[in-house]
Amino acid sequence: MSQLFQKFLDNLEEGKRTSRTTVTRATKIKRATGQLASKEAKNRNDSLYKRMIFHRELYFKYRDLIHKKYAPRVRSKARR
Repeated sequence: MSQLFQKFLDNLEEGKRTSRTTVTRATKIKRATGQLASKEAKNRNDSLYKRMIFHRELYFKYRDLIHKKYAPRVRSKARR
């Protein structure tokens, strides 16, 4: 009986944890509007779009530098 039980346990997969958040209709519309506006600006070669992309790249660059600098200090806090 224990071999059968062990075989069952071996085949059993642990479920993934997922979080569900409620997204309202207004939030969906706001998100879609932002995405479509960015796409339209890109298609029209808008200078504001170019600025947005430039600053987004800088944001990610500086974010990574900050993470690299402070990661050792805050790793223990993150595990709590």
